[in-house]
Amino acid sequence: MTSKQYVIIGLGRFGTSIAKTLYSLGNEVLAVDVDEEVVQEVSQDVTHAVQADSTDESVLRALGLRNFDVAVITIGSDVQASIMATLLVKELGVKYVIAKAHNEVHAKVLYKIGADRVVFPERDMGVRVAHNLCSSNILDYIELSPDYSIMEVTAINKWVGKSLKDLNIRSRFGINVMAIKRGNDINISPEADEYIKKGDILVVIGGTESLKDIEEYSE
Repeated sequence: MTSKQYVIIGLGRFGTSIAKTLYSLGNEVLAVDVDEEVVQEVSQDVTHAVQADSTDESVLRALGLRNFDVAVITIGSDVQASIMATLLVKELGVKYVIAKAHNEVHAKVLYKIGADRVVFPERDMGVRVAHNLCSSNILDYIELSPDYSIMEVTAINKWVGKSLKDLNIRSRFGINVMAIKRGNDINISPEADEYIKKGDILVVIGGTESLKDIEEYSE
């Protein structure tokens, strides 16, 4: 899996979750917040953590944001700061900007000023967003607990034409295939002799570390 550079602006629960997950997946992560205390708390779990005002263009420019692949704006209740930070990082040249919205009106404004994607914390868990960013094969990621998760992954070319028995996913990766989605059909608890076809979506469950191996294998 190719690592990227991410800047996370706003270190509430949602932003912190994204920052830590992206870093655990081997990416370079810069975490930014105006609160020195939360910056210190996350500093051991990211590449760099900086206390800074994200609405100050000169400050963001000094952080070298133009070199980052993705910016995630997860500022809390200050809608104005959220909008300003989104506008600034886009103007500074960050390729892909994701912003957290509080409501539909806020979302419309964020899209109008250049956000590439807008998320709602109630619908998009930080961990799920992070995993979707890291791998084009990962369609969905649901954290059941810190150690156990469910993931939807598109069948990669190495798997096509092979049966579940041939792939031996359970022994190799320590995960179980719960279902296979094929078009509008869903095969729950597929048999070992079920063959994988191009375009199939596998719903798998397993330990977080095991699922990370699948992500790396699929890249």
